[in-house]
Amino acid sequence: MVLIGVGRTADVYVLDERWVLRRYREGVVGDAETERTLMTYLRGHGYPVPLVRPAQDGTSRTDLVLERLDGPTMAGALAAGLVTPRQAGAMLALLLTGLHAVPARRADGPGRSILHLDLHPENIILTSGGPRVIDWANASEGPPGLDWAMSAVILAEVATGTTRTARPARELLSALLTDPAAVHLTPEALTEALRRRAEDPMTTERETAALGRAGDAVRELVEPRPV
Repeated sequence: MVLIGVGRTADVYVLDERWVLRRYREGVVGDAETERTLMTYLRGHGYPVPLVRPAQDGTSRTDLVLERLDGPTMAGALAAGLVTPRQAGAMLALLLTGLHAVPARRADGPGRSILHLDLHPENIILTSGGPRVIDWANASEGPPGLDWAMSAVILAEVATGTTRTARPARELLSALLTDPAAVHLTPEALTEALRRRAEDPMTTERETAALGRAGDAVRELVEPRPV
């Protein structure tokens, strides 16, 4: 196997021309079988996720075999000038809206949807057949506003930084939050998103330190409806 991708919790290896293996690293708590079940469900409802190969006897719960996708991540496409920040923001809004339109699997109350909770440009692959959403390790069910808030906070952490990606991140965030569906982003959702980011063991010290600025940036962009 050839290593082609390194994430915060898992590595990706090429198996052959059709398939890749996503494997949680040793010591990381992750359940590939839960992801497999969810992605199969989403694909069955027409949501753009990679094809997942069924588990076989002896398959480890740390391993997920996915179709090999062509194309860059949305972040890579932005850096290469293949898409504009406004186009990316509009696409991200459509992906969030489309996800929340899929019937919740557990549906234990009104207004609950499937949530990705880590949907940002690094987790969107722009294939020749359209975008595909990857990395469902954090997925859960809950109010759509929490998903909007998590995406907004992650983008705002970059947008309020000092790297060369700050300006396009600000433009992308602005485009995202001007979408009509961003009305789901309530004060309660933003507070919960900031809390979750602060308590996430995968969040770096630098990201944690940026949360105050990130929260302020999101609040400014959703005015005049106070958050």
